[in-house]
Amino acid sequence: MDLLDDSIVPEHARDLKADAREFAREHIEPVAAEYYQSGEYPHDVLEAGQNAGLVAQDIPAEWGGRGFDLPQLLALSEEFYRADAGIALTLQLASFGCEITYKYGSDEQCEKYIQPVAEGEQLSGLAVSEPETGSDLAGMQTRAEKDGDEYVLNGEKYWIGNGVEADWVTVYARTGDDETNRYGNHSLFIVPTDTDGYEAEHIPEKMAMRASKQAHITFDDCRIPEENLIGTEGAGFWMLAEFFNHGRVIVAGHGLGIAAAAIEETQAFTTDREEFGRTIDEFQAVQHGIADMHIAFERSRALTWRACEHVAAGENAGYWAALAKTDATETAVTVTDQGMQFHGGRSVLDDRRIARTFRDARIPVIYEGANEIQRNLIYRQSP
Repeated sequence: MDLLDDSIVPEHARDLKADAREFAREHIEPVAAEYYQSGEYPHDVLEAGQNAGLVAQDIPAEWGGRGFDLPQLLALSEEFYRADAGIALTLQLASFGCEITYKYGSDEQCEKYIQPVAEGEQLSGLAVSEPETGSDLAGMQTRAEKDGDEYVLNGEKYWIGNGVEADWVTVYARTGDDETNRYGNHSLFIVPTDTDGYEAEHIPEKMAMRASKQAHITFDDCRIPEENLIGTEGAGFWMLAEFFNHGRVIVAGHGLGIAAAAIEETQAFTTDREEFGRTIDEFQAVQHGIADMHIAFERSRALTWRACEHVAAGENAGYWAALAKTDATETAVTVTDQGMQFHGGRSVLDDRRIARTFRDARIPVIYEGANEIQRNLIYRQSP
C-alpha cells in the first residue's frame, strides 16, 4: 500500500509528485541519517534539488521559476518530508519569503532578488519571529525608522531559517504605533545579509530537523534604501497573513510526510520483530494501534487536500489553512508516538528512523503559527 498515493492529488500535480519521490529516494533518503547525526547543512542535496528544478520553483516563469501552484507544492512536500524532514525544510527554505516579493514587490525588486533565487544563484529567508514574541504578528518590536531616502532597522529576530546562509531576507518590522490600527503598524523589507548592521549566528543544535539551520539575527542601525520596502508601508501584517495561509497548507504536508514515514517504519518493524513465538503484528493490541495510525493519517490527508483546494481558490482561506495545519501536524505527533511505543527499547536509538520522525514531528506544531493560535483562527473564521 502506498500511503502517499496520488489518487487524491490533482492530475496536474502528479508528474511533479513522481519527480519529487524519485529525487527523495535518490538524494535524501540515503543521507538522511548522516545529516541528522552531523547536524551539517546539506549543501550537496540543495544543489541537486536546484539542478533538478525542484527547489525555489514556486517562483513564476517570468522570474526564472516554474510557477508551481499550491497543489504542486503540497504534493512535493509530502514526498520530501517522508524522506527526511530536516533536509526537506532546507530545500523549501531556499526561497522562503520570495512569494511576498513576487506578489507585492516591484519588477525591479523581482529582477534583482527573485530571479537569482529561482536560478539557484542565491538563497532567501524570512525574518518574522522575535525572542520575546512568537506568534503575535501585531506585537513584533523590530523597528524600521525612515531617515531621508533610507530605512534604519534596529531589533532582533529569532528562529530564522537561512539567517546565516541567505543572500537576503525579507524582514517584518514595525513602522508605526497607531493603537487604533494594531494591524497597520508593520511593513516588509528586503535586507541583503551583507548590509552593515546585519549580524546572524546559528542557534545551537536542535533535537530535531538538524539538517536545517535557523539563526538569531540582530539589526544595529542597519540601513537599507527606501526602494527595498515591499508594497506599501503599513501593509506588512496583511501581506504576511495571506502568505501564511498558503504556508500552513504546505506545513500540513510536512506533517503528512512525517506521519507516513512513521507508519511505514512501524509496519515494517512489527512484521519482523518476534515476541512470545510470533511477530508482534499478530497481537490484536498492535493491530488496533496500527489501525488507529491509518485512520488518523487518512483523515488528515483528506482534510489537507480539501483545504488545499479551498485555499487555492481563496475560499475562507484562513479557516481551511488553520484546520489542515493543526490536524495534520498533530496527527504526526500522535502517529510517531505510537510508532515509538511499538518499537520498544529500540525506539530511543539515534540511528532509528522512527526516532527521527518522533523528534521531527514536534516542530511543525509550533512553526508557521503555533497550533493554539490556529485554534483561535478556526473558531473566529468558522462558517
